[in-house]
Amino acid sequence: MIRSAAWPVDAAAVDVAALSATALSATALSATDGRLGSAPTDRLAFARSVAAATPPLTAGTAARSFVTLAAVAAVDVALARTVEPHLDALSILAQADAEVLAGSTWGVFAAEGPGLRLEASDDGAGGVVLDGAKPWCSLASQLSHALVTAHRGDERQLFAVDLRQDGVTAHDDAWVARGMPDVPSGPVDFVRVVAVPVGDPGWYLTRPGFAWGGIGVAACWWGGAVGLARVLRDHAAARPDAELLRVALGAVVADLADAEDALADAAARIDADEDADWPLVAQTVRSRVRRAVDAVRTRVVAAIGPGPLTSEPAVAARVADLELYVLQDHGDRDLARIGRMVLERGGVAW
Repeated sequence: MIRSAAWPVDAAAVDVAALSATALSATALSATDGRLGSAPTDRLAFARSVAAATPPLTAGTAARSFVTLAAVAAVDVALARTVEPHLDALSILAQADAEVLAGSTWGVFAAEGPGLRLEASDDGAGGVVLDGAKPWCSLASQLSHALVTAHRGDERQLFAVDLRQDGVTAHDDAWVARGMPDVPSGPVDFVRVVAVPVGDPGWYLTRPGFAWGGIGVAACWWGGAVGLARVLRDHAAARPDAELLRVALGAVVADLADAEDALADAAARIDADEDADWPLVAQTVRSRVRRAVDAVRTRVVAAIGPGPLTSEPAVAARVADLELYVLQDHGDRDLARIGRMVLERGGVAW
């Protein structure tokens, strides 16, 4: 799966074939609607098994982490959407020297949304409680724990929360997406929910690992596009006389190579413990990968036509899942963010 010469040597430590086979065995065709999917317990068990074999993301392990995420996404985008936040949470907890309960499953709820606000306050006995609402909380009804950002004064702070306690209400019914329908990411209400601080106020957003985790999400996007490219390759192989399919395949090869080079270069810089402007690096990588993935999805859908999208559940699911997943990148708004950073502090060779 990996071809870029920019990957650190450690990338080869991932047995992509074995990981892909295990991911495939954790995914099955649903008896109700025929789409790719699996029981929540199966997905979470797979996430725990991947975490057991994958060291926390830090300088020296980025290549292994990114290739692992991409390999899972190449099999099933929604499965990677379950694995990625679990691995991210464990990496954050490791960076904070925090303890992890055996058998726990984790999410990271750090998004903000208009009209929704989560506040942290003292409980009067030396502890902290959370009150309010948090948007975009993936799998909140199925996970045991989550790392959650909440406002504390003028800053945001990260907290570890046991999602099984009273006062936590997940609104899965608000999730009506056609992409990743079995990874509900609706809002969650918190009422006097006990929370444990993880790092000081501001630590979560300012540490280099925040940017590195964002690149890990882009690795999932790339892997999902690789899986879609394999669909196109199979169609082109079955119709050797179809020149337009070969044109599309060639363009997809180039797009995926560009995305892989961006990820591999970032992994090499992280693993070398380079002192970099990581917010700028991460956003540039994410935007490059998003651009390539959008191009791949558009080309593949146009080349294979409506047939597979209406008769092959795995293809239809991958297209819908990937289209939704890459929207974690905010397109032109994030490109404008890159522009602001460059104007404020440079960071480009020219």
